[in-house]
Amino acid sequence: MLISEDLRRQILADRSLGAGNVVHRLSEYGRSLDEQVLWLDGTWQSPAGDFPEVLTLAELHAVVETYAGFYRQAGVRAKDAVAIVSTSITDFAVNLMALTSLGAVASLVNANMPPEFRREYIRRQHVVGVMTREPWHKELLTHLDDDPTPLFVAMQSDIAPEHRAHIPAKFPFRHTPTDPILISHSSGTTGIPKAAYHTHSTLFHGALSRLADGQDCSTRKRLLALPGHHVSAMSNTLLGLVLGAPVVHYTDASGRGVLDGIEKHRPVIVFGFTHTFSEMAAEDLDKRDLSSVEAFYASGDAMHLVHIKKLIEKGGHTVTGRDLKPRPSPGAIFIDMFGSTEMGYVLFDFVHRVGGANIGRCIGRPMRFAQCAALSEDGEVLPPGQVGRLGVRSESLTPGFWNDNARWHKQWLGGYFLTGDLVYRDPSNTFYHLDRTTDAIRTADGWVYSAYTEELLLAEYPDEILDVTVVGLAEEGVKFGWEDEGVAKTYALVALAEGAARPEDTTAWVNAALGKHGLPLVAGAVVVGEDAIPVGITGKVLKRVVRDQAEKLIGGC
Repeated sequence: MLISEDLRRQILADRSLGAGNVVHRLSEYGRSLDEQVLWLDGTWQSPAGDFPEVLTLAELHAVVETYAGFYRQAGVRAKDAVAIVSTSITDFAVNLMALTSLGAVASLVNANMPPEFRREYIRRQHVVGVMTREPWHKELLTHLDDDPTPLFVAMQSDIAPEHRAHIPAKFPFRHTPTDPILISHSSGTTGIPKAAYHTHSTLFHGALSRLADGQDCSTRKRLLALPGHHVSAMSNTLLGLVLGAPVVHYTDASGRGVLDGIEKHRPVIVFGFTHTFSEMAAEDLDKRDLSSVEAFYASGDAMHLVHIKKLIEKGGHTVTGRDLKPRPSPGAIFIDMFGSTEMGYVLFDFVHRVGGANIGRCIGRPMRFAQCAALSEDGEVLPPGQVGRLGVRSESLTPGFWNDNARWHKQWLGGYFLTGDLVYRDPSNTFYHLDRTTDAIRTADGWVYSAYTEELLLAEYPDEILDVTVVGLAEEGVKFGWEDEGVAKTYALVALAEGAARPEDTTAWVNAALGKHGLPLVAGAVVVGEDAIPVGITGKVLKRVVRDQAEKLIGGC
């Protein structure tokens, strides 16, 4: 089901609507306070001390006002930043809505960030307070030694129903489009994450643009298995509230956990990062009930095609025939949506379906509200077929990195923001993702794009390889890659599927596939356990860490 045309027009005509005031604008659209709007997964404890399974709009209003009252009493004012340290998607959403009600800024920090990085990341932001829960509270008390010193390092259990009485007389805060509301960090695969902030306008620009085009208008139940600190989790929560679509918060983003969530909540749409869907594809899906699912939405990096194909065999979707009558069609659709923290909203999407054109590493065409290009090293827009840096322009783009202007300006080239990815486009302006700039490998035999190479190996051995990681190794002190002149050798770390026979010579086996397609061969390949490859807080492989652990992982290759 889609929202009514009258409601769509009313939302688009609401010039005050933005990501900072969604919960306070819903009553303007005739929404009932008794409407159930948000389903929870037991990771969030209410100010009353219970763990509700669902919140009505009235209950959500009460929670937001109670949290806002606590923050107001603690001294938080408009434009102040408060760090929210947790893993629960609901923790982040409730605190975001409360802080923006005061005109303040919620800095969403994944508690699983390495402690040494997390300490410095928060310190640099000069937050006025830190909100968390056990088991992180004691460690975060060290921020009281920061300069400037935060007003508080509190736990959510400190918030009580009586705090609702402390909301200010002028409530909620009245935002302008450029008011900052949220700070979200990147994955941190190369060190201390970047702190990209978004405004009342930027965080919702992409969603409203799609709504204006008549897209993303579904009011069907959606399960969000997204990292709670990420902009995608927050923007999709807020969009679901605006549309009147039941939103299910699901903090356990493991493949098995999300499959359990689908069977319990019966969502029609499932949102997740690529690692979640890869893990789901590795499970025995014939033993799972995915019949409710019509669409999978993957945010972040491009998804491997072999995993997509396994998922679109399940569920089903509706198609409209030449007679203009809707009818069921077997298999869910998989929408591979490419974006990043800085983009505020995904800027590309490519739809995979059973019997359709399924192309590996294809991220599609730019969305209408974005301009994208493959750029040369001097900022020139490259013609079709040439590999370059992905540059983007969009009103959804972050206005900067919080307290880090130097880092922000270094990420621009030729008038485009650099995402850190390598791409090429074809004559139809369809883009293809090859690798991260930090992961591309300069070898004596030419460039090796690790993500592209992994895609090819998975396609060649779909029944044998569960997952594979390609990394480069060089002599000590030699810097190699897209931005460095040194050369390296490549190695493949292969996790085999359950029941797959171990190759007699793993290196020869891998190189047979690469040689077939004319790609540079690896210097060595080794079979590793499924859990041997370190991943970051959003599930991305930490190739920086893999390189540091290379000797142990590759053994005698």
